[in-house]
Amino acid sequence: MTAFSRWRPLLAPGLATLLALAILLGLGAWQLQRKAWKEGIIARIEARAGGDPGAIPPEASWPAWDPGADEFRRVRVAGTFLHADETPVHGLAEGTHGAPVQGFFLLTPLRLADGALIVVNRGFVPTELRDPARRTGSRPEGVVTVTGLVRAPETPTLFTPNDDPARGSFFRRDPAAVAAARGLSRVAPFYLVAEANPDGGEWPHAGYARLNLPNNHLQYAATWFGISATLVGVFSVFARRRLRDSVPETSRP
Repeated sequence: MTAFSRWRPLLAPGLATLLALAILLGLGAWQLQRKAWKEGIIARIEARAGGDPGAIPPEASWPAWDPGADEFRRVRVAGTFLHADETPVHGLAEGTHGAPVQGFFLLTPLRLADGALIVVNRGFVPTELRDPARRTGSRPEGVVTVTGLVRAPETPTLFTPNDDPARGSFFRRDPAAVAAARGLSRVAPFYLVAEANPDGGEWPHAGYARLNLPNNHLQYAATWFGISATLVGVFSVFARRRLRDSVPETSRP
């Protein structure tokens, strides 16, 4: 038996293994890239969210607003809430013992002194408190000061339901969607996540800025690289056995 004849049965399994190995190593390398990307975001959040609050970007710069340059900044604004245009957005919040609670984030336009509007996520209420009449001290009147973080609009995923403004059902925290549903103009392309309830009432619960972003990409990378090593080990055992079985018994030592 020639050497090629012995190795020929391993050609197809070997090519398949090399292809799978390339995919697994690529996934591991991609997770390492994601890790570096996520660490950059976390560092940017920590740098921007701390310290004294600043001013929001001027309205003239809103058409060219860049989330990468401005998101997660801590700001302070003063204005009057348009409670008639309050928009509850479906969401989950952490409840007692870490269990998620179904409810709504209250997005309310804040009219500034110059007439421009900024949508403010005033906080979370459970489903049974969606009706403002069932909340205590939840609608501050007059000019209020809001301190919070600048956030970019949420982008939908494959699993995000479509908004249905006619039924009052919203699933994304998006100031453009609020503006379109309420017929508002001069609305900022970003929204603010309030640090606290401006009137000090119990509801809504404010402060859902989610600064503790998960960063598990190193674990994911280790998993893919571990599977790659396992694949190499399995193919090595398989190839050794096939080669051994291809040798006639009379030729074996």
